[in-house]
Amino acid sequence: MTLELSTEAQDLLFREARTANTFTNEPVTDAEIASIYDLVKYAPTAMNTQPLRVLLIRSADARERLIKNMAEGNREKTATAPLVAVLAADTDFHDHLEKTFPHFPGARDLFLDDDARVQQARFNATLQTGYFLVGIRAAGLAAGPMGGFDRDGVDAEFFAGTGLKSLLVVNIGHPGENPWFDRLPRLDHDDVVITA
Repeated sequence: MTLELSTEAQDLLFREARTANTFTNEPVTDAEIASIYDLVKYAPTAMNTQPLRVLLIRSADARERLIKNMAEGNREKTATAPLVAVLAADTDFHDHLEKTFPHFPGARDLFLDDDARVQQARFNATLQTGYFLVGIRAAGLAAGPMGGFDRDGVDAEFFAGTGLKSLLVVNIGHPGENPWFDRLPRLDHDDVVITA
């Protein structure tokens, strides 16, 4: 093996990790989420833009407001997960570049075009959603990411009047009873890697 990570860490993050569909009722703490974020914040984004924003759904009221915007097949597992996070892109990320990209004072002005800025926000926040999922696994928790929801509805419900745009809803917790579907096949190296 040419990887630096231990076999156990590789298994935890990738080989043995799965998308969970059921969870125990053991809570996910704010400290666990803080530890996850404190790890994944170091992963790269273009110009260190860091547009990912994380809304934690903890109250019963917020959960009901989210569930009504979930696809039918995702409602029950969203209702019973210990914690649900809505991952969003901050389309006003450029307002933070003075802090995140301080060596380039004019960086904010590169993102004055709304369409280009939204595209950059979505792309880089999507990268960060992948890092966030791996961070959940690194914490010994399981993630159930879902794209089956009404994005406009979620944005209107939770992000009205802001530059936040929802990307992914993630159920988070300890795996419950029969949490996994069978592992689906993966493409092989030679199916994916091309040498020019």
